[in-house]
Amino acid sequence: MALQKVLLLFISSLLALQIAALATGGRPRQLIKPYKRQALQDIVTWDEYSIFVRGKRVLFFSGEFHPFRLPVPSLWLDIFQKIKALGYSGVSFYSDWALLEGQEGNFTAEGVFAFEPFFQAASEAGIYLLARPGPYINAEASGGGFPGWLQRTKAVLRTPAYLNYTNNYVSHIGAIIAKAQITNGGPVILLQPENEYSKATNGVLFPNHEYFAAVEEQYRQAGIVVPFISNDASPNGYFAPGNGTGAVDIYGHDSYPLGFDCANPTVWPQGALPLNFQTLHEEQSPTTPYSIVEFQGGSFDPWGGTGFAKCAQLLNEQFERVFYKNDFSFAVTVFNIYMTFGGTNWGNLGYAGGYTSYDYGAAIAENRTISREKYSEAKLEANFLMASPAYLTAVPTMNATNGSFVNTDLIATTPLKSNLTGFYVVRHAYYNSTASTNYRLNVATSQGSVSIPQLSSTLTLNGRDSKIHVTDYDMNGTNLLYSSAEIFTWQSYGSKIVLILYGGANETHEAAFTTSSNASIVEGGGVETQSSSGSLILNWAVTPARKVVLIGQDLLVYLLDRNEAYNYWVLNLPNEAPVYNFTDSSNTALIIKAGYLLRTATIVGQTLSLTGDVNETTLIEAVGAPSSVSALSFNGQVLPSTQTSYGVFTANVTYNCPGITLPNLTSLTWKVIDSLPEIQPLYDDSAWTNADHTSTENPRNLTTPTSLYGSDYGYDVGNLLFRGHFTTTGTEDQLTLRVIGGTGFGYSVWLNSTFLGSWPGIGIDEDYNQTLSVPKLPASQPAVITLLQDNMGLDEENLVGSNTMKTPRGILSYSLSGHAGTDISWKITGNFGGENYIDKTRGPLNEGGLYAERQGYHLPDPPSSDWAASKPTDGISSAGVYFYTITFDLDLPAGYDIPLSFEFTNSTTDGTAVPNYRSQLYVNGYQFGKYVNNIGPQTTFPVPEGILNYHGVNYIALSLWSLDAGGAKVEDLQLISDTVIQSGFGPVELSPMPAYTPRPGAY
Repeated sequence: MALQKVLLLFISSLLALQIAALATGGRPRQLIKPYKRQALQDIVTWDEYSIFVRGKRVLFFSGEFHPFRLPVPSLWLDIFQKIKALGYSGVSFYSDWALLEGQEGNFTAEGVFAFEPFFQAASEAGIYLLARPGPYINAEASGGGFPGWLQRTKAVLRTPAYLNYTNNYVSHIGAIIAKAQITNGGPVILLQPENEYSKATNGVLFPNHEYFAAVEEQYRQAGIVVPFISNDASPNGYFAPGNGTGAVDIYGHDSYPLGFDCANPTVWPQGALPLNFQTLHEEQSPTTPYSIVEFQGGSFDPWGGTGFAKCAQLLNEQFERVFYKNDFSFAVTVFNIYMTFGGTNWGNLGYAGGYTSYDYGAAIAENRTISREKYSEAKLEANFLMASPAYLTAVPTMNATNGSFVNTDLIATTPLKSNLTGFYVVRHAYYNSTASTNYRLNVATSQGSVSIPQLSSTLTLNGRDSKIHVTDYDMNGTNLLYSSAEIFTWQSYGSKIVLILYGGANETHEAAFTTSSNASIVEGGGVETQSSSGSLILNWAVTPARKVVLIGQDLLVYLLDRNEAYNYWVLNLPNEAPVYNFTDSSNTALIIKAGYLLRTATIVGQTLSLTGDVNETTLIEAVGAPSSVSALSFNGQVLPSTQTSYGVFTANVTYNCPGITLPNLTSLTWKVIDSLPEIQPLYDDSAWTNADHTSTENPRNLTTPTSLYGSDYGYDVGNLLFRGHFTTTGTEDQLTLRVIGGTGFGYSVWLNSTFLGSWPGIGIDEDYNQTLSVPKLPASQPAVITLLQDNMGLDEENLVGSNTMKTPRGILSYSLSGHAGTDISWKITGNFGGENYIDKTRGPLNEGGLYAERQGYHLPDPPSSDWAASKPTDGISSAGVYFYTITFDLDLPAGYDIPLSFEFTNSTTDGTAVPNYRSQLYVNGYQFGKYVNNIGPQTTFPVPEGILNYHGVNYIALSLWSLDAGGAKVEDLQLISDTVIQSGFGPVELSPMPAYTPRPGAY
C-alpha cells in the first residue's frame, strides 16, 4: 500500500505540472495581430486556427486529384464521391499548361480538357476545391506543366521576364477558375498562384518578391478573389503573411518525409518523422491556419523502378497512422494528401522520370478501385477530425516528449488542448519501432487526474502505430470523459447519440462517460463496466466480434476492431455544406455499415435511400439515422429489412456476379503496316522540316553546325526522326552520335537501309554517346543517316533559374569519319503539324512522330483493309517499326464497374537475353500505354471505361519498335479484368473519339 501511495502522489504531481502547462502553454494568441490585406470577398476568411466558409469553421481535409490524368469527364464524379466517402471536405487539383496551350497563343480547354464538368462534379459531391493552375506545377508532368515552345524563349523560366509568356495562359485559366469560385456559387475556395517556389540557382535573385507579386496580380486581374495559399517545398517561410511584397494570405508548405525509395518498402529511416513543424509555424506564420498543402500520400516510380505495388506498401496504412497523426499533433487544419488518386500519364503527358502509370501507390488505385487498406485507414482518421469541432481550435501545448503523460520513455506524447477537450497523440519514441509497448496514460480531466486504464493493467501501442486519445470530448452535451480507444465518428439524432470507437488487434481499451446512467450490453460480450464518482467506465479487449453498449436510453456505443470499423461510412444528406456544420443540429450525418463503398444518401418520407458499390453480398445497417427511418433501399431497390432491439435497421444487398466475356486478343485478326518507311531507298522526305537553324535560344548552346533540338522546330513530344543527307567520300567507317531523350530513352540508327545499331536505354541515362561501325561505301554517292529516337517527356523546372525544362531532346553531337559535319544536311520530323497539332480532341501531347501516327492511323477506322494480316505476337524479323491494329466489340453488363487493363507478358528471367523493343498502345485513338520491354517495370496498363467502349466497337493500335537486328515480338498481350464491382454509380459516357480522316499533306 505504501508503494501505491507514493506512486499515486508522483502521478498527481506530474499531472499538476501538466495541467499548468496546458493552462499556460501554447501560442500567445491573444497577442497576435492578424495580418491584414484588402478583403476582396467575405465568404472565405480565416484566423490563426482555420479557414471559415460563410462564417463557419472548416477543416480542409483534401485529396489531390488531377482531372487531366483521367480523360473521362463522366468519371470525375466517381473520384469525387470516393474522396467524399473518405470524409474529406476538399480536393486540390493542378491544371497542365502544356495540355491547354500547346501552341503559343492558342489556349483551348474543351472536351476532356474542359473544367466546367470538373467543377460541376465537385459541387454535386459536396467538395471544396483548392485550385493550383501553376503555370508551373511540377507534378511529374512533362516540363513540369510547361509547354515545349518555352524552350525557344530567351527568358529564364520562373523569373520576371518569363511572365510575358504566361499572360495568355493565366488570363484564360484564371477566368475559368474565377467563374467557379464560391463567390459565384462554385466550389473553389482557395488558389495557389505559384508552386514550390523554394530554391534557386546561383546568380538568380531569390526569393524575388516582385516576381511573386506579379504572378499573384495576373490571377487577380483574371478575377480571382478567394484567398491565395502558398506551397513552399519545405517550411522556409517564403511569402508568409507579413513578409512584404508578394506575401500570400495563407502560408503553406509540403512534406514527403519518407522519400521515394519504393525498392525498400519496409524501411523507415531514422529521423524521417518531422518534429519541428509546429515550432516553424509559430516562427513563420502564426496568424494563419497551419497548412500542409502537399503531404505524402504515395510515391512516384521511375523507369526501371520496382512498381507502384511497393510504393503502396511503403506508404501504407501504417505510414498514415504514424505520419498523418503526427501532422495532426501540430493542429494542421488545411491538409492535402498528394496523391489520393493518381491516374494515368496517358498521351505522353508524363515527364521523363516516370512511365505511363501515375498510380502513385495512392489510396485510390489507378483503376479507381479502393481495395488498399490505406483508403480505409484514411477514412477513419478524416472522419474523426470531421466529427471533432474542438480540434479546429486545438492548440499544441508542448512538443512531443518521451515519457510525458505515460509511464515509459518508449512512448512520446504530444498534447493539444481546446477549452476543456484534450487530444493526446501517442507514438513510439523511436517512430519506426516495430515493437509492441505497454503503457499507462496519465491525464487531467474535468473530474480530476486519471491514470488510464483504471479497470485493467495497461494499454498497448503496437509497432508502427499511433493513437489519439481524448479527454472531455463533447458530444452534443454528453461528455466522453476519456477514451483510449480511437473515435471513428459520432452523431446525434434528437436525444439519441451514436458513438463508434475502435482499436487494433490484441489491444485493451477503456472509455469513461460523465453520466449516472447504467450500461447494458446489447450485442456481444466481454465488456467490464463500473460506475464511480459520477462517471461510467467501460473496459474491453478488442476482438473481431463487435460489442454494442447502450448507456441509459439514448447513448449507443459501438466497440469495434479496426478492420471492422473500415466497413462503416458517414454520409451527409443532400443540400448541405460540403463539411459538417458542428453548430447546427439540423445538419445530420448518417452512420451506415455497408462494406465496399457508399456514395450518397437521401431520406424521402420514411425510406433511407443509399447508393453505393458492393463486391460481395453485404449487410447494410443504418447504425445512425433519424428515428423516422423505417425502410431501406440500395441503388434504387427497396430491401427487405429487420430492426434490432436497439432500433437499427438492417438489410442484405445481394451481389450477383455477372458473366464477363473478354476477347482473346491474340486470337483476333490483326492488320499490320510498316511504320518506318523512312529507311526504304525511295523514301521522300521533302516535306520534312529542314533542321537548318544555326543558332538557338536554348541555354545549351549548339555543338552541331545546325540545331538538332526537336523543340527548336516545334516538335516537343513523342518519337523524333532525323535524316542526315550527305555525299559519300568512300572513307566513312565510323559514326559517333550523342543523343538525348530523357531517362529510359532509346534510339536506332540506319545508313540508307542498313541497320547500324541501337541504344536500347536504361532507366537512369537521359543521353547516350556511342560509336557505330559504318559499312564500306562507294564514293560520290548520295546517302542518308536515319535516326529514330524516343522522347520520354521534358524535364521539370523545380529549381528556379535552372532552365532544366529547356534540356533539349534530339542530337547533341555527331561525327562521321571522312566528313567535317557541315557537309551533312539534316531534316527533322515529329508529330504531324508539330505545335500546330491536328487532333484537337486528344490534345497536343497524344501523338508523336512515327509514320503511322503522322498519318493518323492510330485513330479509329484507318484505311487498313489492304494491310497485311499479322499479329504483334508474330513480330518483326529485323530492327524497325511495325504498326498493328484490331477492332473488337465489348458487351459488358450494365450496373457494374469492371476495371479493365491491357497486360503485356514479360517472362524474361535472369540469364536470358532481354528482347529490346518498345510499344505504344492506342485505345480508340488515345495513347494509354508506353511499354519498354527491356526496362519496365510496367506491364499492365489500365484503361477506363469511357476510353474503352464497354457497349460497342473498340479500335486498338499497337506500335512495335524492335531495337535489335534480329527483330522482336510481343510475347503476349491480353485484355484482363480486375474485381467486378456491382455499382450504383450509373452509366459512363464515352469521351469524344473522332475517327480517322485523311490528313492533307501527311508524309
